[in-house]
Amino acid sequence: MFRPPECLLRLLPGAPRQRVCTLFLISFKFTFFISIMIYWHIVGEPRGRGQFFNLPASVPCPHLVPPTPPSGPPPPGNIFFLETSDRTNPNFLFMCSVESAARAHPESRVMVLMKGLPGGNASLPRHLGLSLLGCFPNVQMLPLDLEELFRDTPLAAWYVAARHRWEPYLLPVLSDASRIALLWKFGGIYLDTDFIVLKNLRNLTNALGTQSRYVLNGAFLAFERHHEFMALCMSDFVAHYNGWIWGHQGPQLLTRVFKKWCSIRSLGQSHTCRGVTTLPSEAFYPIPWQNWKKYFEDISPEELPRLLNATYAVHVWNKKSQGTRFEATSKALLAQLHARYCPTTHKAMKMYL
Repeated sequence: MFRPPECLLRLLPGAPRQRVCTLFLISFKFTFFISIMIYWHIVGEPRGRGQFFNLPASVPCPHLVPPTPPSGPPPPGNIFFLETSDRTNPNFLFMCSVESAARAHPESRVMVLMKGLPGGNASLPRHLGLSLLGCFPNVQMLPLDLEELFRDTPLAAWYVAARHRWEPYLLPVLSDASRIALLWKFGGIYLDTDFIVLKNLRNLTNALGTQSRYVLNGAFLAFERHHEFMALCMSDFVAHYNGWIWGHQGPQLLTRVFKKWCSIRSLGQSHTCRGVTTLPSEAFYPIPWQNWKKYFEDISPEELPRLLNATYAVHVWNKKSQGTRFEATSKALLAQLHARYCPTTHKAMKMYL
């Protein structure tokens, strides 16, 4: 039977039984801390990173003749993607997300903001993903300056403090903060990098998606510049901040702000309130996260349009699905989505995987 070392017990106050309990609590907290660090070391990095070791740094571009992208400051209707880690080598799902958005919105500028990209006039790193996305004239890849993004917002002081402390979910929390600040400052459409866009989203304004009957999700957001709802989200982000609870600063934040916005207790009581619309789960989350494996199951081409008839974009739940392999030429649902909505990425997958 395990017995704590006598020297350690002498350091603990109280009776022997209390000492053992205290030691157990200390051991539990230490184990919990280590497990979180290991978890984020494994899950926080893309499992498929090794797939890119032998891939070329560039790909030949397809013959595309899209309209000339707009110039000048970001106009309303831009599509935004964010990468708040230092990674600069987009995986195939990331590439497909951006390509599908670019193809569905040839009239819009698709802006990919990446924290790891160098600023100034420095050239982009040589990666397959950046090369492929550079094929689309309406796609722009720009460095993400978080300090500048949060400047003159309620998130500025929070970010300065957050940079000097450790939290288990800091990367997703940074992403949660960045998207609401971005849309408040510029307006437009924000998408996570594990979406595949099926339809044009420009008719959606001041809207977000319902993940379930209890929770909204910020993987898709569409808001006008300086919208009050986004301002309230930033204020709530700081006022009720808790970086130790998964989703507290993301889906839970949007859910509680919307309930306050509409003065309701349940999401089922309202779908449009004071100019903000919550779209049904079929619009962006047709497959719940609990059923994420369905994306890797075979489906007939005839069933595909019926399944996604009411869907604007498909969220693939990369948090769960990353690292799951599938044949690019198979009948798996995800393979068919790649082939139909991001054919350039799909061709690269077939060539290099």
